[in-house]
Amino acid sequence: MTETPTAHTPAQEQARAQFTVPAQHPMVTVLGSGDALLRVIERAFPAADIHVRGNEISAAGDPVDVALIARVFDEMMLVLRTGQPMTEDAVERSIAMLKSSENGTSDGPETPAQVLTQNILSSRGRTIRPKTLNQKRYVDAIDKHTIVFGIGPAGTGKTYLAMAKAVQALQSKQVNRIILTRPAVEAGERLGFLPGTLYEKIDPYLRPLYDALHDMLDPDSIPRLMAAGTIEVAPLAYMRGRTLNDAFIILDEAQNTSPEQMKMFLTRLGFDSKIVITGDVTQVDLPNGQKSGLRQVQDILEGVDDVHFSRLSSQDVVRHKLVGRIVDAYEQYDSEHGTENGTHKGGRGRAGAKAPQGK
Repeated sequence: MTETPTAHTPAQEQARAQFTVPAQHPMVTVLGSGDALLRVIERAFPAADIHVRGNEISAAGDPVDVALIARVFDEMMLVLRTGQPMTEDAVERSIAMLKSSENGTSDGPETPAQVLTQNILSSRGRTIRPKTLNQKRYVDAIDKHTIVFGIGPAGTGKTYLAMAKAVQALQSKQVNRIILTRPAVEAGERLGFLPGTLYEKIDPYLRPLYDALHDMLDPDSIPRLMAAGTIEVAPLAYMRGRTLNDAFIILDEAQNTSPEQMKMFLTRLGFDSKIVITGDVTQVDLPNGQKSGLRQVQDILEGVDDVHFSRLSSQDVVRHKLVGRIVDAYEQYDSEHGTENGTHKGGRGRAGAKAPQGK
């Protein structure tokens, strides 16, 4: 894509830019089906005039808007050159990243194309990638650090991306096994009243971990890998007394660990292993106001070498857009009413208040 020199009209303080889309890229890949991608850009910059003629795209308006529009199209072309299609969601996230950079609220050099083209794992005809800047930084932190905490609301990809990194590490022989675990806390339900053996009662609670595995591995290979001990899915209590070497270990739903359980789990770390701990401190299911180990550990280990805290927010939700709005609405309600997750709970002041910090 080429850009003509920007022309300024002093009386109107306007700028104009023109882009040429290379012939090898059909315009539908740039504009979207029914011009859907173009509409996203037009909504983001309502004061600018954007016109398309053939493979020429022109933009006129406020110099800042025009410069950002130029960068949006440049980033889109960089993504398209990799063979990856652009989606409406990807364009929206690219614009948000560029606007944050322009406003000085972004604290890093990453560009939208760098975020959207980082491949973690290709499996079963699809590629798993980070979709937001914070997700990319979370994935990068897993590469760089031995222990990483992924803290954020539902739908931000905390567990899913960690699982993808675990499978990648196993396939590249960086580790010999994957261990997936959760604290068996009853989230408003009574496991004891469910029929069957202990394993049959716990299995539905661990089901989300199995579901993610099935997205990333050949389903027929999973029973074989589990039978060989290459993949282990077990309640947190089963980790006690063990030393886990040559393993990629994921603790999911860590907000439901007690401080004692968190310490126990962290001290299972063996040689050549990596630990990723994920959780949402706004959804604690521990009984009787018991303190969350995930809340406490942020005060204890913040700043410790080779331990990293990645904090994701509603802006990193990659589910239905309404999920992000729901998360924001709950945070606003809690802020206005002095509650946690919409409920008054005592004894959780300082640690609980730290969670929303850091985007």
